[in-house]
Amino acid sequence: MIAVVIPAHNEAELAGACVASVQAAGKAPELNGEQVIVVVVADSCTDTTAEIAGALGAIGIVVNVCNVGIARAVGATKALEAGARWLAFTDADSVVARDWLAAQLRQQSDAVCGTVAIDDWGDYGDAMRSHYALTYNDHDGHRHVHGANLGVCAIAYRRAGGFPPLRSSEDVALVDALIAVGANVTWSAAPRVVTSARRNFRAPDGFGATLLHVDAQSALAVRTIQC
Repeated sequence: MIAVVIPAHNEAELAGACVASVQAAGKAPELNGEQVIVVVVADSCTDTTAEIAGALGAIGIVVNVCNVGIARAVGATKALEAGARWLAFTDADSVVARDWLAAQLRQQSDAVCGTVAIDDWGDYGDAMRSHYALTYNDHDGHRHVHGANLGVCAIAYRRAGGFPPLRSSEDVALVDALIAVGANVTWSAAPRVVTSARRNFRAPDGFGATLLHVDAQSALAVRTIQC
């Protein structure tokens, strides 16, 4: 069994598309009909995120911790209890490719770190889009860690101790722990995920915060040159 864990905080607007994309990925021919379950962990939600996920057939878990590390860990525990051999993780503001799970398993590694793409830059503008294209490594061998595009076998996950209770960078901490216990980690651009560039991001120091910081630094550099 394969399990996909999706933490979510007030994601009623986007969770449906995410779950639907994961379910489509679970039907890839390469998986040979292996069962795929989707676990949505609704953390401190005041909207209908949990109801939407449940209506789509996902396993819903409700927690009130405001902590993505705990939310991912709770979802992973549920998946392991259900008998999952492979745990895949994405975010509720993301959409995965149809061969996403197959591409992870194709690496034949203990863990797979994938890249992310952005198709809607909102109000960031062309300068930010160009900067991202020039500086982001979207090729095999990259060293990015994204909770929106991460996979790990159950054995390695347990050996590494799972996700720590961090509000941000819990994904980086897990990968560091996997490397520390000798797990084989592959840095691949094959598993594809499109994620959000929204400014009202959830994790305080996550991907959205990084984009905002880069944009602010770029604007500062432009003002300095003009002066």
